[in-house]
Amino acid sequence: MNTTPRATARLQFHLDFTFDDGVATVPYLAALGISHLYASPILKARSGSAHGYDIVDHATINSELGGESGFLRLTEALNAHRMGLVLDIVPNHMGVGGTDNRWWMDVLEWGRASPYADAFDIDWTPPDPALHDKVMAPFLGESYGAALQSGNLHLACNTVSGRLSVVYHEHEFPLSPLGAATVLQAAPKRFADAIAHFTAAADLADRPEIARPLAETARRRLVAALATPHGAAGLAIAMARYDATSETGRARLHTLLETQNYRLTFWRAAADEINWRRFFDINTLAGIRVEIPWVFDESHRLILDLYARGLIDGVRIDHVDGLADPRAYCRKLRRALTAAGRNRSKGAAQDPPYIIVEKILAPHERLRADWQTDGTTGYDFMNEVAAILHDPEGAEPLAALWARFSGRSPNFEDEEHEARRQVLRDNLTSEWNGTAALLHRLAAADLATRDITLTALRRALAELLVNFPVYRIYAGAAGSAATDEQAMNWALARALRGFRVADRNLLHQIRHWLADRPLAREPIARRALHRRVMVRFQQLSAPVAAKSVEDTAFYRYGRLLSRNEVGSTPAQFSLTPAAFHAAQAQRRANLPRAMLATATHDHKRGEDTRARLAVLSEIPAEWEAALARWTRLNTSFVRELDSGRAPSEADELMLYQTLVAAWPIGSALDHAGDFVERVWGWWEKSIREAKLRSEWAAPDETYEAACRQFLDGVFDAARATAVLGEIADCARRIGPAGAINGLAQTVLKYTSPGIPDLYQGAEFWDQSLVDPDNRRQVDFSRRAETLAAQSQPTDLLASWHDGRIKQAIIARLLARRAAHPALFESGDYMPLDIEGEHAVHALAFQRSHGSQRLIVAVTRLAIPLLGTAETPLVPAASWQDTRMRLGGDDTAPWRDVLADRQIAPTGDGFKLKTLFAALPVAVLAG
Repeated sequence: MNTTPRATARLQFHLDFTFDDGVATVPYLAALGISHLYASPILKARSGSAHGYDIVDHATINSELGGESGFLRLTEALNAHRMGLVLDIVPNHMGVGGTDNRWWMDVLEWGRASPYADAFDIDWTPPDPALHDKVMAPFLGESYGAALQSGNLHLACNTVSGRLSVVYHEHEFPLSPLGAATVLQAAPKRFADAIAHFTAAADLADRPEIARPLAETARRRLVAALATPHGAAGLAIAMARYDATSETGRARLHTLLETQNYRLTFWRAAADEINWRRFFDINTLAGIRVEIPWVFDESHRLILDLYARGLIDGVRIDHVDGLADPRAYCRKLRRALTAAGRNRSKGAAQDPPYIIVEKILAPHERLRADWQTDGTTGYDFMNEVAAILHDPEGAEPLAALWARFSGRSPNFEDEEHEARRQVLRDNLTSEWNGTAALLHRLAAADLATRDITLTALRRALAELLVNFPVYRIYAGAAGSAATDEQAMNWALARALRGFRVADRNLLHQIRHWLADRPLAREPIARRALHRRVMVRFQQLSAPVAAKSVEDTAFYRYGRLLSRNEVGSTPAQFSLTPAAFHAAQAQRRANLPRAMLATATHDHKRGEDTRARLAVLSEIPAEWEAALARWTRLNTSFVRELDSGRAPSEADELMLYQTLVAAWPIGSALDHAGDFVERVWGWWEKSIREAKLRSEWAAPDETYEAACRQFLDGVFDAARATAVLGEIADCARRIGPAGAINGLAQTVLKYTSPGIPDLYQGAEFWDQSLVDPDNRRQVDFSRRAETLAAQSQPTDLLASWHDGRIKQAIIARLLARRAAHPALFESGDYMPLDIEGEHAVHALAFQRSHGSQRLIVAVTRLAIPLLGTAETPLVPAASWQDTRMRLGGDDTAPWRDVLADRQIAPTGDGFKLKTLFAALPVAVLAG
């Protein structure tokens, strides 16, 4: 067994799918041909977490998943089946709020004196003086004044730990030692010893080696006093003075809170003035500074121990672009894992650790080799394989159709720029302001730039961020790479086009600060500030891109939703075969162990939902006619509201795409099951993420209710027009072509250079929608039964609706990978030419290693050739004389590993009517 996977299977662990549930799936995954389980985060997360990315304790395995004992049962099961484990880790942020993050609670209690103060990216001297030496705590569901007035803020004491806190629903805010002493002043004399120790701890707060033991003693004295007769009553009397239900109590509580190391605020205030780095705009996820050695050590000790014990073989790094210095982090992690691996047991794999990063790459961007990772988590491949299945001829007609029906721009870039401005204005204002403030401090440190105003810097910074072409650059103390400078030049050139002439020099100056020269040229006194500015900008541009593109513009632009996917840009509608081949050859040459994904826990639509939707790119005129008819027939369900039409034209068109794409394969109209609720879950999220008619921060309940009524009306058998039947007919019409796309996508993933990943359950048709729909429970028992039947893919073609054919093809290809690892790990990649009238409808390449050869061929853009076929197979006659060339005059027969047949070339290649006689995909071994 190797640390580098042959193929991975992603499982999402949570309270309802624990390690023991994972144990039950291991035999099936092993039989399918998976070499490594790829697990979602397993460390202690916020209670009830459905995803595990809100870690609160890096030193503990999540008890809700089964704890350490359950994890050991999982690894034992994996070992018994010769399988390994790749673990998803979260170095960028932790869950905060509530009561369960010990580091965060300590910072709230001790402020800057906390030993964990540096772990969180807190600005202790922000522009607002009210936040100096305080942490904004934006966890109130109402204004601070309302929370006081309502009595929802109240004092509490933990009688076991002796800790005094202010409580707000599920949140606790510990009192500082001085705050605790203040509250206890009115308590009986038996509390005097606790008061004295709390007071001494407060006086010596800047000497933690003395202050913290004093505070611990104070808490023990408090617990002891509570155990005395009438002790609890005495404390209750003291705390009653801060009862906010009375005017005097409310005033006292407010005065007490003003002296704490935090400032309680309404959660919406965070968008404007939060003084610590969040994960995107989520108040309950705080960024941590893993670049600090002790933070790295504490947050990775358990991970390194698991690797040293041979329990894991590698890691997936979540949101690597959130880190201060991804390059330094990745290199350090590789060194640390390698060092830990020297102690691995003899039974564990001894080769280098497997490290991949979650990274969104722009179409022109490449992962940097000097990070010393094995590659990305596969969003780039997911984009490439989807794009090759879209017909470029559909791009302009569908864009024009979208603009005409929706009234919005036909160009995605327009939506993206508008979304970037809105996100900066409404969601990430505090981060924008904080970065501008740091730039202002940097400007003030130099006589040549001291006259630059903060307002001008904010304006110029916004223009750069709106026009930024990548998630971020990686310039540092040593300067910037050529790719960084290219990105900055691109942003600068685009920003200059719309910027006032008088301020254009300012844009050049900001570019100079952010990516021009090594910091060694700076005066020492300014160097640290300059470095901080660079990091702050880089940690801002990434969330601006993510929130604007994936979480906003993707829900506004509806030319074809199959291109609105994580890792893709809707502006790039399709790829040519040559571009697809070039991308695979490049991956084979540079990052042959990168992951290949087609579905993830973050996808907007399942891999087969996208595959079916892609078919519309081949029939734009037919789709336009359908939309015209459906929108006309469904006018009776449309509501006219004060704020406009409900649903909006854009939302209605996106709904029709979703209904057609996700309509259950083979389902009759009266067997939709929970389909309506699933679609509503997507539509509600889509409406809010778009931030046009409603949003998460302020839902427009009237608009959303009207949209729900529209959806219910479409599905109401008593009221429905012919539209629903036509939607079902449309889904059936494009279903076979969509299935061909799905099978082509599958074959390309399991044969292209890289490590294929199977997202949970996607070995059957994956028609999921955005989360939480894509994280639903999977029937692994059913999948195990169908795999055990060992049916031939050709025998399953007639019953293609149930998805077994996809699973059978995956099993065949994984068996091939296991039998010939060198061919797939390091084999050459050579495109094969398709010639003839229908050459555009196929794609082929050859993998070779020594004497081993493998030809891969798939059908694409199939709907013009299918005619009225109801199975996903192009009739042989439709191919006419189209052929795949091999080169040379090789006439030796090849083995079709999917169709169990011998097939010999004729002349210098294969006729496609022969190659695709049994299945729409072919994998030939020679």
